[in-house]
Amino acid sequence: MLKASHWRLYADRHRIELTPRPRRSCPDCRGAGGWWGGGANPEMEACGCWSDRRELRVRLWPVLAWPSGPPF
Repeated sequence: MLKASHWRLYADRHRIELTPRPRRSCPDCRGAGGWWGGGANPEMEACGCWSDRRELRVRLWPVLAWPSGPPF
């Protein structure tokens, strides 16, 4: 996993993912990513600094098994 700027990059043999992260300089959430709403059952409201941006996911093709030896 690599964190650069306001994105998180994750790569393995099955997929590559780019996901947004909250900005530390955001005046609304101050880098927390959101805030808790009031009421009897509080829920976290996501801040627009990261929740409005899309996530990018690329699935990779499966790698075929290598042959155990030469074909002759």
